[in-house]
Amino acid sequence: MSDLIHHEAPSPNWDERELPVSMVVLHYTGMPDAAGALERMCDPEAKVSAHYMIDEDGTVTRMVEEDKRAWHAGRSYWRGLTDINSASVGIELVNPGHEWGYRAFPDAQMEGLIPLLHTIVKRYKMPFANIVGHSDVAPSRKEDPGELFVWESLATLKLALPRPKVIIPSPYPNDGAFYLALERFGYDITDGLAAVRAFQRRWRPETIDGVIDGETSAILFALLLDRDQGRAR
Repeated sequence: MSDLIHHEAPSPNWDERELPVSMVVLHYTGMPDAAGALERMCDPEAKVSAHYMIDEDGTVTRMVEEDKRAWHAGRSYWRGLTDINSASVGIELVNPGHEWGYRAFPDAQMEGLIPLLHTIVKRYKMPFANIVGHSDVAPSRKEDPGELFVWESLATLKLALPRPKVIIPSPYPNDGAFYLALERFGYDITDGLAAVRAFQRRWRPETIDGVIDGETSAILFALLLDRDQGRAR
């Protein structure tokens, strides 16, 4: 593991975990540059941090040891868990985000992420469905890592669930049935529109409109079918 870490920048912003690690949450820094993001996550006044930050050139910086609870997810929810910080490893990808000029994630950055993520997933025996974005666990507040993040790059290496091939049309008779299925998959549906947009941002990023259309519904059904039949976890 140590050979994957290029820099150490210990942050004071952590406390003790209260849950076993079962998730990874991917973020973008959403700030103009890496130096500013690192400074903020190491500032005790900011009260935010992550376990790792990966620069656009692939440089990996560790800020919080994995056995500690970093403060990256905020108010969030996934699969019945509300203390996501306690249950997750937080990884920040340097990117200006939607506010400062959102752009694609360079190959070098992904090459820094993939081996790190591989060791984490293997160490904790994580379900692939628990490799999520910040927008998945906080749909009403967050958009990161956003629609330009190429999840399929992780899925092909068995580091995340792949986008399913839609074969069976949506079986959901109405929006209420869709929302119940979306909650069963893991999402907080308190803000329905935000939850649908977050789902689309992750699973159908070419159209993020919050509309429960046939394709969105069919993708969700396929994901749940794969999980229920043991083809995904």
